[in-house]
Amino acid sequence: MSKLAYEKPVISKITAGVPNKFGLPVKQKIISEIDGIPVSELIKDYGSPVFVISEKTVRGTFAEARQAFETRYPKVQFAWSYKTNYLDAVCSIFHSEGSWAEVVSGFEFEKALLLGVNGSNIIFNGPEKSEEDLTLAINHDACIHIDHFDELYLLIETTRKLDKKARVAIRVNLDAGIYPIWDRFGFNYENGEAWNAINRIMLAENLDLIGLHTHIGTYIMASSAYAVAATKLSNLFMATYRKFDHWIKYIDLGGGFASKNTLKGAYMPGAETCPSFDEYAEAISNAIISSEIPHENLPVLFLETGRALIDDAGYLLTTVLANKRSNSGRRTMVIDAGVNLLFTSFWYNLGIYPAKEASDYSEETTIYGPLCMNIDVIREAINFPHVQTGDRLVIERVGAYNMTQWMQFITYRPNVVLIDSEGKTHVIRKKEDIETFKSFESNPKK
Repeated sequence: MSKLAYEKPVISKITAGVPNKFGLPVKQKIISEIDGIPVSELIKDYGSPVFVISEKTVRGTFAEARQAFETRYPKVQFAWSYKTNYLDAVCSIFHSEGSWAEVVSGFEFEKALLLGVNGSNIIFNGPEKSEEDLTLAINHDACIHIDHFDELYLLIETTRKLDKKARVAIRVNLDAGIYPIWDRFGFNYENGEAWNAINRIMLAENLDLIGLHTHIGTYIMASSAYAVAATKLSNLFMATYRKFDHWIKYIDLGGGFASKNTLKGAYMPGAETCPSFDEYAEAISNAIISSEIPHENLPVLFLETGRALIDDAGYLLTTVLANKRSNSGRRTMVIDAGVNLLFTSFWYNLGIYPAKEASDYSEETTIYGPLCMNIDVIREAINFPHVQTGDRLVIERVGAYNMTQWMQFITYRPNVVLIDSEGKTHVIRKKEDIETFKSFESNPKK
């Protein structure tokens, strides 16, 4: 029989039955498997670190969002936000559920086309669209969301050269009661710039105004802000009809719905404080239905939410490399996944859990990644049980932005694995190796 590992004794106040000011003790959460597949098996087969995406969770979350909106509003269309996670396998799941593509660059536009998305089902957002990008969008009959007047003038010129009409919408920035106001994108509502843009579009013979769009911010915790935004877009909708006898086809409320991750500095966990899809849907649908828009002319409601649909489906499996003590005596830990893979660790207190039962003793710990950079901090302070070198950890809710904003820095980017609805695993993005970089580089000195 092997000798048990030594654990130093711990003195804990007994609080059974009577909570103290911090509440009752909470048993450490363990994530030992994902969709029935053990974490140890996933790491054995695909290495550490490794991203894992659950198709079952993706589809389940999407069904929840769709039900929330379609039971409250008669015409709803989701458009998958490519910048949130543009791995082909992920985008294909959303398209199979009926989502259009929402892209913000020529690169993302080309990805959508290669995945078989009809050009007329692509929404082209973003502040940077070259003449080449606009030509691509016009030729594929995409919905072009105009961001600024210079883009509007370039678009008018491009349609004349092509002798083709373009389907367009304007991006509108507005005060929805959320601060800071996101006024970088689009035309301002309050100072009349948005109305000016609409008038110029209606005068352009090759532009067909079909939509109004706004994106009020990111990780919006107040569903009431969307009601304000929807009301203001509804006012523009009716003003356009009254002056030009023109019914706009859709209102696009963009994205920004909060996921259940916890923002740094938040007092309560995001899982307990972020609005539900039902709350967002109630606020938005009430505003449009209660506006002056006649019910027989209600626009299609477009939604481009990304984070709230994919975050819960993503995990990062990682391994403990070392346990240390800082000069202040604080316990620290080094794992094999750094901020180059987890960009969202800069603004979230990510949930990190052991993959198996660990010590009952826990203390405040700083978790570092493996990079040779002082900023490589995954969690600055987390009450964590004592784990050993080689133990596996699971970081949850990492499906949004990490696989599009990650970077190759010091270490290779890892495998990304999809667990499909039948519980089978698939590598949907291969781990990088030295050949990956040799194929892109040349050395004139050799």
